[in-house]
Amino acid sequence: MQDIDPAAIRSSKLIVYDREQTAAVLDFAALVDAIATAAGELEAGAIRSPERLVVPLGAGAVMLSMPAAAPDIAIHKLVNVHPRNPGIGLPAIHGAVTVCDTATGQVRCVLDGPEVTGRRTAAVSMLAIRRLLPHAPRHVLLVGTGVQARYHAQALQALHPQAQVWVRARTQDAAMRFCDAHRALHSRMQPLAADPPAMDVVITLTTSLEPVYDETPRPGCLVIGVGAFRPEMAELGATTLHGSDLYADDPPGARHEAGDLLRAGVDWSRVRSLGDSLRTPADPVRPAVFKSVGTAAWDLAAARVALRCAGLA
Repeated sequence: MQDIDPAAIRSSKLIVYDREQTAAVLDFAALVDAIATAAGELEAGAIRSPERLVVPLGAGAVMLSMPAAAPDIAIHKLVNVHPRNPGIGLPAIHGAVTVCDTATGQVRCVLDGPEVTGRRTAAVSMLAIRRLLPHAPRHVLLVGTGVQARYHAQALQALHPQAQVWVRARTQDAAMRFCDAHRALHSRMQPLAADPPAMDVVITLTTSLEPVYDETPRPGCLVIGVGAFRPEMAELGATTLHGSDLYADDPPGARHEAGDLLRAGVDWSRVRSLGDSLRTPADPVRPAVFKSVGTAAWDLAAARVALRCAGLA
């Protein structure tokens, strides 16, 4: 049995953070650094993050169970996805991240699940920009106007306020509405122009079943696919994928969930992990695609940030 340090025995008082409180303890810069650390630990086996369990709830709804454990803490993210909820005025996603000590099993706190997911997913994209783009981004295109577009605009404002952020939606009016509604999220955000400049970064943030981006790869342009998280979904096309160096935050998960890579029939031996990108610099003259599918290891990284910020570490 593992020896328990008496200093690790803490108050049994359970602290529950609502959405706003969770956002306040998850600074984007700290999240990026914590995810970089977790990526190395995941690669080395120091973080255990099994494949998520999906439980149908009927009418297209599912419950997602995602645990992860490290020597210091363990987390369990439980998320319910109900696609019909917006029709009755409710968010489609509800959930929580339970954080506990590995040594004692004591529950330290509970974080808002959707807020953790939104912020850590955007932070993963920011880490990909840090590692795979040879310079700070000047022009960033967000494809999509959903929840993740909002979190990515926030993250770009926090870490790259100098970048011009362009937004592309199904219609120009939809892109304009998003920019008008979220102008406070990024000071330099506007709908995609008719004659746009060359983009440094393109981030797709949709749940499309067909590719929304399939341009010829261009050196100096990083493409990040975030929205397609099921085998039947596809945001990125074969032209973009086959002509680029390929990365994924979690290659084993991507083999089951990254519909764009599956549909394009990519050679999985070409797909490098996020951890590998931290060890080996990217070739700056090669186009790159980074596929984000998510793993509970990133939620664990977020929990570490929250504990430190709240003075609970």
